[in-house]
Amino acid sequence: MMPLTSPESSLSRAEVDKVRADVDKEFEKENIVLKKTKKDRKKNLTRSTDDDLGSLFADGNSGKIPRFANKITLKNVTPGMKLWGVISEVNEKDLVVSLPGGLRGLVRASEAIDPLLHEDMKAGTEGDVLSAVYTVGQLVSCIVLQVDGDKKEKGMHRIWLSLRLALLHSSFSLDVLQEGMVISAYVKSIEDHGYMLHFGVTSFTGFMQKSSKDSKMVVVGKLVQGVVKSIDKIRKVVNLSSDSDEVAKCVTKDLKGIPFNLLVPGMMVNASVRSTLENGIMLSFLTFFTGTVDIFHLGKTLPGSKWKDEYTQNKKVNARILFVDPSTRAVGLTLNPHLVQNNAPPSLVKVGDIFDDSKVVRVDKGLGLLLEIPSAPIPTPAYVNVSDLSDKEVKKWEKSFKEGSLVRVRVSGFRSLEGLATGVLKTSAFEGSVFTHSDVRPGMVVKAKVIIVDSFGAIVQFASGVKALCPLRHMSEFEIVKPRKKFQVGAELVFRVLGCKSKRITVTHKKTLVKSKLTVLSSYNDATEGLSTHGWITKVEPHGCFVRFYNGVQGFAPRAELGLDPGSDVSSMYHVEQVVKCRVTSSVPAIKRISLSFLATPARTPEDFEVKLGSLVSGTVERVTPNAIIVDVGIKGYNGIITPEHLADNHGLATIMKSVLKPGYKFEKLLVLDLENHNLILTAKYSIVNAAEPLPADASQVHSPAVVPGYICNIIDTGCFVRFIGRLTGFAPKNRAVDDHRVDLSESFFIGQSVRSNVQEVKKESDRITLSLKQSLCSSTDASFIQEYFILEEKIAKLLHSGNKSSSLKWVKDSPIGNVIEGTVHEVKESGVVISFPKYNDVFGFITHHQCGGSTVDIGSTVKAAVLDLAKMDRLVDLSLKAEFVNRYTENTGSKTPKKMRKRSAHKDLEVNQIVDAVVEIVKENYLVLSIPDANYALGYASIYDYNTQAFPPKQFVNGQRVSASVKALPDSSTADRLLLLLEAGDTSSAKRAKKKSSYDVGTSVQAEITEIKPLELKLKFGSGLHGRIHITEASDGNVSENPFSNYKIGQALTAKIVSKSKVEKSSNIRFELSIKPSVLADKSVACASQDFSYSVGQNVTGFVYKVDKDWAWITITRDIRAQLYILDSASDPVELQDFQNRYPIGKRVSGYILTTYKDKRLLRVILHPLGGLTDDSETVTSHVSEGAIIGGRISKILPGVSGLIVQIDPRLSGKVHFTELTDSWISNPLSGYHEGQFVKCKVLGIGRSGTGSVHVDLSLRSSGSNRYEKIEDLKSDMVIEGYVKNVTPKGCFIMLSRKLDAKILISNLSDDFVSNLEEEFPIGKLVTGRVLSLEPLSKRIEVSLRKTSGSKETKGDGDFSSLHVGDIVSGRVKRVESYGLFITIDQSKSVGLCHVSELPEDNVDNLETKYKVHECVKAKVLKIDEERRRISLGMKASYFDTDVGTGTPANHGSDSINENNSESDEETPFEVQEPLILPGNGNHPMLAEVESRASVLPLDVSLDETEDSPMDDVGAQSPEALDNVTKTSENKVKRTKKKEMEEREREIRAAEERLLQKDIPRTADDYEKLTRSSPNSSFIWLKYMAFLLSLNEVDKARSIANRALNTINMIEESEKLNVWIAYFNLENEFGNPPEEAVVKVFQRALQVCDPKKIHFALLGMYERTDQNKLADELLEKMIRKFKHSCKVWLRRIQRVLKQNEDMVQSVVKRALICLPKHKHIKFITQTAISEFKSGVPDRGRSLFEGMLREYPKRTDLWSVYLDQEIRLGDEAVIRALFERTICLELPLKKIKFLFKKYLEFEKSKGDEERIEYVKAEALKYLEKTRS
Repeated sequence: MMPLTSPESSLSRAEVDKVRADVDKEFEKENIVLKKTKKDRKKNLTRSTDDDLGSLFADGNSGKIPRFANKITLKNVTPGMKLWGVISEVNEKDLVVSLPGGLRGLVRASEAIDPLLHEDMKAGTEGDVLSAVYTVGQLVSCIVLQVDGDKKEKGMHRIWLSLRLALLHSSFSLDVLQEGMVISAYVKSIEDHGYMLHFGVTSFTGFMQKSSKDSKMVVVGKLVQGVVKSIDKIRKVVNLSSDSDEVAKCVTKDLKGIPFNLLVPGMMVNASVRSTLENGIMLSFLTFFTGTVDIFHLGKTLPGSKWKDEYTQNKKVNARILFVDPSTRAVGLTLNPHLVQNNAPPSLVKVGDIFDDSKVVRVDKGLGLLLEIPSAPIPTPAYVNVSDLSDKEVKKWEKSFKEGSLVRVRVSGFRSLEGLATGVLKTSAFEGSVFTHSDVRPGMVVKAKVIIVDSFGAIVQFASGVKALCPLRHMSEFEIVKPRKKFQVGAELVFRVLGCKSKRITVTHKKTLVKSKLTVLSSYNDATEGLSTHGWITKVEPHGCFVRFYNGVQGFAPRAELGLDPGSDVSSMYHVEQVVKCRVTSSVPAIKRISLSFLATPARTPEDFEVKLGSLVSGTVERVTPNAIIVDVGIKGYNGIITPEHLADNHGLATIMKSVLKPGYKFEKLLVLDLENHNLILTAKYSIVNAAEPLPADASQVHSPAVVPGYICNIIDTGCFVRFIGRLTGFAPKNRAVDDHRVDLSESFFIGQSVRSNVQEVKKESDRITLSLKQSLCSSTDASFIQEYFILEEKIAKLLHSGNKSSSLKWVKDSPIGNVIEGTVHEVKESGVVISFPKYNDVFGFITHHQCGGSTVDIGSTVKAAVLDLAKMDRLVDLSLKAEFVNRYTENTGSKTPKKMRKRSAHKDLEVNQIVDAVVEIVKENYLVLSIPDANYALGYASIYDYNTQAFPPKQFVNGQRVSASVKALPDSSTADRLLLLLEAGDTSSAKRAKKKSSYDVGTSVQAEITEIKPLELKLKFGSGLHGRIHITEASDGNVSENPFSNYKIGQALTAKIVSKSKVEKSSNIRFELSIKPSVLADKSVACASQDFSYSVGQNVTGFVYKVDKDWAWITITRDIRAQLYILDSASDPVELQDFQNRYPIGKRVSGYILTTYKDKRLLRVILHPLGGLTDDSETVTSHVSEGAIIGGRISKILPGVSGLIVQIDPRLSGKVHFTELTDSWISNPLSGYHEGQFVKCKVLGIGRSGTGSVHVDLSLRSSGSNRYEKIEDLKSDMVIEGYVKNVTPKGCFIMLSRKLDAKILISNLSDDFVSNLEEEFPIGKLVTGRVLSLEPLSKRIEVSLRKTSGSKETKGDGDFSSLHVGDIVSGRVKRVESYGLFITIDQSKSVGLCHVSELPEDNVDNLETKYKVHECVKAKVLKIDEERRRISLGMKASYFDTDVGTGTPANHGSDSINENNSESDEETPFEVQEPLILPGNGNHPMLAEVESRASVLPLDVSLDETEDSPMDDVGAQSPEALDNVTKTSENKVKRTKKKEMEEREREIRAAEERLLQKDIPRTADDYEKLTRSSPNSSFIWLKYMAFLLSLNEVDKARSIANRALNTINMIEESEKLNVWIAYFNLENEFGNPPEEAVVKVFQRALQVCDPKKIHFALLGMYERTDQNKLADELLEKMIRKFKHSCKVWLRRIQRVLKQNEDMVQSVVKRALICLPKHKHIKFITQTAISEFKSGVPDRGRSLFEGMLREYPKRTDLWSVYLDQEIRLGDEAVIRALFERTICLELPLKKIKFLFKKYLEFEKSKGDEERIEYVKAEALKYLEKTRS
């Protein structure tokens, strides 16, 4: 309550009591009068007492004691109210606080901690900030920020609180603190002996000594309480004591008179009872204050019905402040013994608990019961509201409950602050299994009522009021797209609980689940082997199904346990959301893994018969299906299955083998991999069947390290799964599967591929096996891979030719490898010679040019050649004419040794595992044919691939190349009589080359030959195949030569020295850098490889241009040091700046002076002229700009009105050109010759620096001509001067004489004539000529007159009246229209005459305002001239001109036409006056940048989406369907017409608003206040108001107006509020300190109340307009993460990439397509392609369009947009080719008609008659074709 006297009052206690008594008497008198006058209303106030229970009062001012105690309810909680509460929940992002009256408040994380300590707290708590600082049960003081409605539940409200001490202690200062006062503080830092404290205010700090009790619990940011021990006012430090007992007992003393705003919740005070109230007591405390205690906060927790007897008047008690309301000055107190001891009351009961013997303590009539619940160790009070006493309405219930009786109660809630439980006695509350969320158990069956039905599912409610969600997929047994009809609101249905997490309950209505009698599986620990239960499928994969159970438990059923037929697909049998009965086969709860089976009984194990997993069997092919080969294995009841990839290790041969397999073919060796539903899963892979050791079937059989053969069963993004025997599977992570992490695993491996896997790790407890597939660890150690190839090749050849006797393999026996055979030259090709054999017509031989041995052959000639290889499948023989092979055979056949012996002797010198040097003779697709010179040219065969590299790009070999190999198998029948080799991983030839490279060190001089000459480098070769380069800066000393490479030619030899040697990234090659500088060649010491960065500002450097873009020329100074020259630093002449890129071609020599150095980037910035006196290395933006300098510039912005230009003179610096400095001479519109982006020549007039550090540069574009007066001393009285109108006021106007001088013109000195409308006759920017009237040098005030006469009335009158005579017919124009006549200005004279209404034509007498307009030309007759009174009377009746027809002079007619023109221009001037009204003065405020740019159209037309309009938006209008559908088109036209009418209406309203603003221009803050009251929702007016304040340099007031606007504008006016937010961003960007942080703070505020996407786009637009590219990029990345499903955000990213010329478009497109929903892909790709056409690379745009059209070839809208872009580019050949493609499409007639019409319009635009006729003919052909 408000105190009766202020703390500063000097009244004594007796005087105070007397004043109170007087006030009480007055109040009683007033009350009697009120009762007499309001007798009729008394009957309606019977319920008022109940309403008063929830009111807050401040009747202390009147002295009357209220009837009821203050009580906090949702209705009276207001922002700014201070409350005491207890923390009930600590979450990651917020706190939940229990408040008085059982209310619940929320505290955001940002309001729970001080911003100053936020970063320190994050570092000290590892991100979990709130839980480290706050604990449940902690008492806190808080302040209400706002109360709003809950979006999820109607009628619910949320109270948002703040715990920040800056708000609670806003009125605290060092003077008001007292020793012994308890105060809260944050721990700012932890020191050795104590804690530094922060009180939320900056005026003082604190210190608290450590105590042994809580030192471990204290962290930075923690809220602590302490007692003030001492105050050091000099150092402004408050010393506190942290003793909890002392804090609890400390009472606030009234030593100085504490003001009301220092009352803080939780403060303990000495109080005395003033009186008892109906529901509490009133206390007085701290001398002047009164407060109330409600009945739930009395000293006893269980007060009886006679509680009032305990509180006699003036009784002394200790109380704590419970709440303080500043608006009503009401104070609530508590006497609760726990709270008084500064502890939260204990919570001894839980919601849902039932107590049978609860005692009735008190019966409150009409309100409820107070009960004593027998909780342990102490009883707990509970209150039962009257509405919770019974299910039925009971009258006179007070008689049913007597004090002391026992009742059965159920706890329904708990008020933590009061320690009071709320209960219910209703019978229904004890029924049902669910009362609260804690009663819900997964799997329980419940009844519930449907309360909401939506597309996502249904919300159902249990009898107790608890709500749950039934998702759409669980509303039916089958998959549905919308809720079933039985789900009607109000329907009662049976459900089963699926799970309960964070009070979110999910239920199902699937019939099978609800009625299931099987065990409910709700925990991994409950999954015992053999358990049968029901679940539902969540995912179907080729290798099995994922099944979900209750409470989030899930398992996996492999394909073998699904009960599928051989070769059938899983998805054909099962589908997602299907309910299945499954059996647990195994479970590992520790890793949450459950294996399932859909089979009712376990499948037979391999032990049931003689075949076991891993054993070998034979089988005969029964049938071949597309997905498997069915094999008879000879075991009754079992079939064998071989998948195609298991036919061979070699993927290519496996495919061929499947194509030639036929029933009856017998596999001799097959290995059993697995058993699936009475089917044996078999493999014929050579690596597995013939493995040296049995493959493992259990994890216990796998050991590390070891290399084990297996096959890939699955590939994911993060790695590969490798399977062995049975279901034993290992995993190879991506980093262990391949060496290059950037490759795609699906391109490096394939499912079913045979691999050798290196075991890295085996975890026995989880059976997890980690593998590596890297070739370096898993390479083959034998020739089994190629051995299988040759064996299988022969089998396939036999299968291919088994039915054709003529095509047998007899030719193979006649052509053994190494023999010489005879044949005829059949054909000579570019690749070699084809040989035919007379004996075999279908067998051919082939000799490559490399094997011709230098001999030439003719067609038809007979040759003898040695057999190198046999391709049995292709019936091809590879031959050689080389002497070493032919002679070798001849030598062997010359001996009498038997044939078999000769074969053995040929390889007798070779041994297994012997390393040999071999020569590549033939490169085949899968292997190499090699010869071994050291073994008499014996032939060997080596595979190009290995098991793990089958999908890798093959290594390249060439004929004649020498390789190193090891012998792995000598020729015999198992190797198809071939010598098998294995290529060595390390090639000796490459090692030699590496050795040669290493011999060339830095500093070595070499003889080199020029191989290529480029503008910036010479390419050289030297040594043995080594290559290097000479950079252009290494050609001459000091880069003095203009073209250093001009005297060199390709092939020329020269001497160079190696100056650098480095390894090329991602390659084994070495890059050599050489130099031919004379100084380097002469230096005998070792040349330095690295170049020091020793450059200083002002130093002269020379280099060569290597790149030129729009704004920069990039120069190479040395090999690795670059420089950049800005376009505006290259010249001052606009013509030269325009030709910048042509002036700096690649290779041009440039010399300049260093302006800035960037050592970390090894980059310099140079300019072409010396820097003058600058010697330090510091970077300053104006170091190269000096006053008086002539520099180049580029216009970046044309400011509105007379604000001038902004000219960019540096990448980070712009200057301003004053309106008077635009042209040499005074002209009427100096801005007319300038446009944005134009290059200009500038002169620097002055450089200044503001207090914030920003630089201001004044520029001039004048080259010569008259000087501008910049000093008042240069002016004299009566001097004729010129200037531009700057501003117009009701008293006159101001003109600009120069950038430093303005002059004032009073309205009386504006013209010799009467000025009716200042704004029209003197628009802002108008050029005027006048003379100086007066000068005030001290105040710099100049007064000017524009009057041509001296101003005396006599002089003016003589000249004007002398030329006029009575009877003259004159012409003139209407100057003013009045009700009694017209005032007319007579042409050729300055005189004004009056044509009375009686002298007007009879038909124009009524409504003069509608008949005549100001400035309208009229003709009149002079009726009377009164020279004394200086009046002229005119007449315009028609009779006056009947006799004077044709008397008008030609001059008069001429003046009429001029006047008409003047009238038109005058009418347009009001629209030109807008901008100066927004921005008076010279200042330019970016805050209104958007409003400025729109002021000439509509003041509030703010566009948030700055992307270009999408052509796709108009596709509907272009498509033929829309063109031909007349009904739909007419409807659309009606809609568009209505929309246009609404838009037009809105424009009229806005224009009227603007005209109103112009008509009565506000010139003071009061004027703007009136406007804001009349139009509170108009952002246009608020922005004008802000601009007005900024023009007065009132930045803080402008901020406050922005905040007022945001609070005032109606929340439904989103666009209006958004305009204000945008202006607020711009204001802080210009005036914030620092701007970046200020903008972010405003942005965070805006996010809480605005559409997040729109506000992000608004901030992004501001960053882009102000060239803050780094911030714009960072914000855009955040937007992509936050709005990754927004097409607009990704398109903005594409635009920025194209704008910045970055080659990142493709990567952005890939990311976008991953994130965007599929239905947005077409729009996104189309917009991206259009952007590429407009500002990127058209070829990329074409690729995007082509990709879409391949997928949607019949989308005419895509074709139309594609054609539009090509037509815009203008390549006629491409356009016609694209049109020809479109008219060849098979489309409906309506669509093709649209395309033909577009084609015809294009040809008509070109004017080619032949092409026009051609298109018409093609259209007729298409029509005839469709009709036929």
